[in-house]
Amino acid sequence: MSPFMLAIRMVLASLLVALFVVRGAIAYAHRRGMLDHPGQRRSHTIPTPRGGGIGIIIAVLLTAPWCLWLLPAAWSIAVTSAFALGTLMVAAIGWWDDHHSLPVLPRLGGQLTACALFACALVAGVASWLWLPLLVLGGAWSINLHNFMDGIDGLLAQQALFVAVGLALLAMGGGQPALAVSIACLAAATLGFWYYNRPRAAIFMGDVGSGTLGFLLFAFIAMLWRVDWRLLWPALILSSSFVTDASLTLFSRFLKGRRWYTPHREHVYQWLVRSGMSHAQGGACYLAWNLLIAAPLAWLSWFCPGWGWTICVVTYLIASAAWMLAKRYCRWRIQHKAIHVAT
Repeated sequence: MSPFMLAIRMVLASLLVALFVVRGAIAYAHRRGMLDHPGQRRSHTIPTPRGGGIGIIIAVLLTAPWCLWLLPAAWSIAVTSAFALGTLMVAAIGWWDDHHSLPVLPRLGGQLTACALFACALVAGVASWLWLPLLVLGGAWSINLHNFMDGIDGLLAQQALFVAVGLALLAMGGGQPALAVSIACLAAATLGFWYYNRPRAAIFMGDVGSGTLGFLLFAFIAMLWRVDWRLLWPALILSSSFVTDASLTLFSRFLKGRRWYTPHREHVYQWLVRSGMSHAQGGACYLAWNLLIAAPLAWLSWFCPGWGWTICVVTYLIASAAWMLAKRYCRWRIQHKAIHVAT
């Protein structure tokens, strides 16, 4: 079988597996009573099953490692195995947490172990071990960041699909077919899940999906960095909306003396829904940023690699300003609605 045909079949298989498994996960969640009920700190209004992200994980594990190993510009068995094992470890932690809530420390310890395993395989023999702590912390933050941002219908799946497509294009442009097709398998699996998660969602991703998606995106970005460090800047630009929202929200909570890891409704996407927007409209705001700001600037960063770092910094400065303006706008809408109701 030619590499092209293998790539096509792997991507298609990832999509079909995700569609099939997520459909089964809906029935499983109902049978096990795995339902997220509406509450003060949640944005949905009806009980909804969770754990559908297992479809993404199974689809990726059945396809992406084989692509990394068999296609041109293949990766070593050590990196491929660490990628698969790290994914499985993070998914197992999330799957357990979806069934029986885990304390923070055991959950974080497992996530750090998975990131360390992958980071060790990635830097061994090709990069300084001084990068190891930064990679481990970056991976753990990505896992939790994407978990925090999974709060309204379709948002995380939409974001992961956008970033994955962009990363696949970067990998192909960097002469890495194996990596590009592996990332395309993630994009296809996410699309299969999004079909059930789009507003109004038939199932939520759950920790098994959100955390593992964070690990997968971190892993692929780290692999791009190992291929060519200049690819890091456009990759980070693609993730700018989620990184900015999660980081600034958690930082502001920390400054106010609040527990950053407890549930809340202070991310921009939550403010958008609280101000009266539907889940689809809230997701459209993030999509607009991705298509109108992040995608063009990521392309510019790739096209002008000497300016990549500068363009990345400028992107995050713009994103920070947009974050503050969005919150002010939402507060104004809420106050305006309150005044209108009072009168």
